[in-house]
This record gives sequence, C-alpha cells and structure tokens, in this order.
Amino acid sequence: MKNFVSVNDVSNIDALVQKALAYKANPYIDKTLGTNKRIGCLFLNPSMRTRLSTQIAAQNLGMEPIIFNVGSEGWMLEFEEEAIMSGTTVEHVKDAAPVFGKYFDILAIRTFPSLKNREDDYSELYIKQFIKYAGIPVVSLESSTLHPLQSLTDIITITEELEKSKIINLKPKIVLTWAPHVKPLPQCVANSFAQWVNAWGKADFVITHPEDYELSGEFTKGATVTHDQNEALKDADFVYVKNWSTFNDYGKIYESDPRWMLTNKKLAITNNAKVMHCLPVRRNVELSDEILDGSNSIITQEAANRVWAAQAVLSEILRNNG
Repeated sequence: MKNFVSVNDVSNIDALVQKALAYKANPYIDKTLGTNKRIGCLFLNPSMRTRLSTQIAAQNLGMEPIIFNVGSEGWMLEFEEEAIMSGTTVEHVKDAAPVFGKYFDILAIRTFPSLKNREDDYSELYIKQFIKYAGIPVVSLESSTLHPLQSLTDIITITEELEKSKIINLKPKIVLTWAPHVKPLPQCVANSFAQWVNAWGKADFVITHPEDYELSGEFTKGATVTHDQNEALKDADFVYVKNWSTFNDYGKIYESDPRWMLTNKKLAITNNAKVMHCLPVRRNVELSDEILDGSNSIITQEAANRVWAAQAVLSEILRNNG
C-alpha cells in the first residue's frame, strides 16, 4: 500500500480487517515500527474522532503525530494549476506539499466538499495535488467524495459482530438508510460505505432513500436501491444510518421527512439488526434516543474501532514504504 484514499488502494480487505482486530487485541505489538518517523495530519476542516484516533494509532506504532489546522493556523492554500494568486490564497500546494514531504514520512489530509460545484468536488483536486507534489505516502482522513478510514472501520465492526455471533459464513443483509438532517451534508460517508461493502462482496446490500437522493452509480453499482424504507429494513442484520444531500441537483435538501428517522418500531421488522452511524449524530432528528441508547446500537463500538482501522493502514504503509 502506497497511499490510502479509497478501497482501490487495498489488495485484501479481509486481511486488513484481521490486522486491525489483531491490533485491537494487542495495541502495542508493533510499538517500534514507526520509531523515528513522523506523520503530519493536515486538517482543512474540523475533526474529532478522525483526528484523535489517527493520533492514537500513530503513537501505538511509535510514530510522532503532528497536527496542523490549515485554515486557522496557516496560510490559505491554492490548488489550481497556473492560478494567478491575486486573491485570498497565499501559498500554492506546489510549494507547500514538497516541504511537507521533507518534514514527514506520511501525510494525512482531511478535506471537505464545497457542496456548490459537483464537478470540482468530485475531481478530488485537493488530495490529488498533495499526492502529486508531496512525494510521500498520503492517507485520506476524509475527502470531498470518500471517507475510507470510516468505511474500513465499518467493515471491521461488522466482521467483529459476525465473528461474535459465530456465524462467520453468514451473508448478512446490510442496509444503508438515508436519514433526515437540518442542513445539507456531503455524500462522502455514504459513497464510501457503498464502495467498501460492494468491494467486500460478502453481504446482501440494500440502499434506501427518498426519491431524488440517488448517489453516484460509481459507488453504488452492485447494491439494490429502493425508495421503500420498510422494504429495505425487512430482515436486515445491520442498518447503517446516514444523511446526505442531493447528488444530481447538487448539494440540496429537498425534504427532511421525520418519518425516515429510525425508531424501535421500524427496527422490529429487522433481524434484530445492529445499528451503525459514523457520528456526530443529531439525536431525535437522524436517530431516536431509543435507538441510540438501546441494545441494538453498536455506534460506540464502531467509533472506538477507528483507532484500529487507522493503525492497520499506517502499519501497512510503514512496512511497504520503509
């Protein structure tokens, strides 16, 4: 593994999952692997779990993590080639990224879509420019279209639950359901979850959402898509709850129908499904208190597993780029 920006950078999902679970069982088994190496974590938008879990994962491997909030602590960066920098941007990524490449051994970057111009967001210009000019491995801590560390975590958590149930050959029914929200959110987590579950290939995968909330077929191909949430939830083993804004008429909220919020009544038609969410969550908007505080929720477990996902990825990169 050279970079980690999507599932396409992973040659064997199950092997990476098992590595993560091995780190969960023994976090410090490779505590010297990253000795005398640094990871630079650059945040172009805020983060809590992603930032903290990546720091902990790096430290578990003996690395020194250095955090830098680009917007508030440094110069505004320009990413367009041949830009005439007479506006608000002060430094070009062509000048900044090679310096980061000299400071660090791995560069981890979190960006965020504008939700204004789909072509710009889906070009993934920011992270591609860092890969092009830094000269060192790049890890995505979320980009304009994908959140691969979150999705790896999700597969880890599902695998963990299946192994716990001792029915490891079961092909579970996994449902990704849209949820209401008070503001437009990007498609990153939903895109990424769909991409990873489809690539994993071990589930009956269903996506449900209101009309007009279709995701890009680039990521959903292979999944069953329905606008009937009850139909989707029937006999589900795992339900992943997430809001996203419109893709075709980009970045809009057409509706925020509270009837799409998951409740125990809806959960009753599932196969006692485990409920997942990437956090943060708007209580009683996206998910009801009764779900979040109930026994079917594995959201805390899922969030805790972010450490082991990051540790597995960083370990692979350290071993392959030593």
